[in-house]
Amino acid sequence: MVRRWRAVPDSATVQDAADDRAPNLADRLGRAAADRGARPALIWREQTLTWSELDAAVTAVAGALAGATTGAGDRPDRIAVALPNTPDFVLACLGAVRAGLVAVPLNPGLTARELRHVLADSGATTLICTADVRDRVAGVAAELPALTAVHTTPPTAAAPDRFPARGGEDLAVLLYTSGTEGQPKGAMLSHRALTANHEQVDRIDPPVVGPDDNVLLALPLFHAYGLNSGLGAVLHHAATGVLVDELGPDGGLDVLARHAVSVLVGVPSMFLAWSTADAARVTAALATVRVAVCGAAPLEPAVAARFTEATGHPVHVGYGLTETAPVLTSTLVGGEPKPGSVGRPLPGVELRLVGPDGTVLWPDAGPEPDDDPDEPDLAVESPGTDPGEIVVRGANLFSGYWPDGRGGPDADGWWPTRDVGYADEDGDLFLVDRLGELILVNGFNVYPHEVELVLDAHPAVAESAVLGAPHPRTGETVRAYVVPVPGRSVTGAELLAHCARNLARFKCPTDVEFVDSLPRSVIGKVRKTQLRSAPAGLRPPAPAGRHPEVPDVQ
Repeated sequence: MVRRWRAVPDSATVQDAADDRAPNLADRLGRAAADRGARPALIWREQTLTWSELDAAVTAVAGALAGATTGAGDRPDRIAVALPNTPDFVLACLGAVRAGLVAVPLNPGLTARELRHVLADSGATTLICTADVRDRVAGVAAELPALTAVHTTPPTAAAPDRFPARGGEDLAVLLYTSGTEGQPKGAMLSHRALTANHEQVDRIDPPVVGPDDNVLLALPLFHAYGLNSGLGAVLHHAATGVLVDELGPDGGLDVLARHAVSVLVGVPSMFLAWSTADAARVTAALATVRVAVCGAAPLEPAVAARFTEATGHPVHVGYGLTETAPVLTSTLVGGEPKPGSVGRPLPGVELRLVGPDGTVLWPDAGPEPDDDPDEPDLAVESPGTDPGEIVVRGANLFSGYWPDGRGGPDADGWWPTRDVGYADEDGDLFLVDRLGELILVNGFNVYPHEVELVLDAHPAVAESAVLGAPHPRTGETVRAYVVPVPGRSVTGAELLAHCARNLARFKCPTDVEFVDSLPRSVIGKVRKTQLRSAPAGLRPPAPAGRHPEVPDVQ
């Protein structure tokens, strides 16, 4: 249940939140300005914005955006923002929210074709972006009739006496998914959903973020993880955000040390950089850290162990999706990270594991049937439940996909994530795979992640990706894409033999293709659709965008 809060902002131009609606991010900003006006809100390079300064700047942007709205139809204008992690991004997004409009954060590294799709699909009327994005959009502007204004800095103007009151089920942010299963779709996140996720995290003891924390904001703010778990947490708690648009190969150790960062919100590549950097520098740079959280993609237990050995801090792992605003589970809930686990559901999040026939496998599973010795072992070996689809319910869930709410929670509030996982005897969740990536070989289930773990265990394999390929006899067969360790020699035949020693025959790849790198989304997830659509022998390019290893972070 979402707690209700009435905003008491400092500025008369910001309308109070009504008692019957969840507060929005701009309401939180107003309260922070009233309570902690002289405290730093954002630090970026050598620039510091206090809460009062940030509040005033956001109001000026909101005034310009409100004055330029088209008022077409019965929906608030969508304001697209394609900027890196700079104060301008924060001003543009919060300005849109304060003006009662809808923010559409976009990756500034998108191609012209990708920008055309998202801008046309969202019907954005205004775009605030980098000069490079402006030039890309200029080439497709004729196909974007709704787009009436493009700015390379957030516009400003005098604010009206009052802005429209927005909150609760009103749409706040339209976030486009990474498109791992096709064209990106706009997930509609309401003010209620964004606020609820903070309410849920707040029920973890000890607190994850507090008003005296300096929170690292190095994850791309155009992604749900960086936007709400990072920037949103800073706003919710009136903490201080340390904005970083380029971490560098050492994970920004100098930035962490200079600004006494106390909460790390990161992805696996960041923890890999920290775990392999000079131990003395890491110890000094992370001396003020009290919480380290990793999400967005699987974290190798060995990397977590090296980070803990170097810093003395455990790495807490979480799991979530854009559609869940974004956090669903965390090892912070149980208190102790468990290797390979993504933890337990947040307080206020209900989670089930459901079988293909709709049977609830966990937590309400009945007695397990006797094993049939004649049946092949299709399940990923685990000390707990059989794998099932993760189905969730909670106030943090999205309202469906733009524009009509399709694909959202059902009438009872449950939403199938299409992720597969199992729970151990302690109730800790382990991810297995995406349901859509399940491979059926002669009707037998093959979970790609299980095969990838075997491949990655070979000393000559840096990383791998496994997917299904059509086969005339078995329906599908297992195809592996492998990035070899630099300087190590290995053949496809050797890897096939390695798999045969460690996997049942139907799970073994029948084909291995060596590639220089795996295509990834901005949060580090492998884009298997790009591998599937690439001609044989094509070496996938490294991800584009300003953020190299880490935040090019979906």
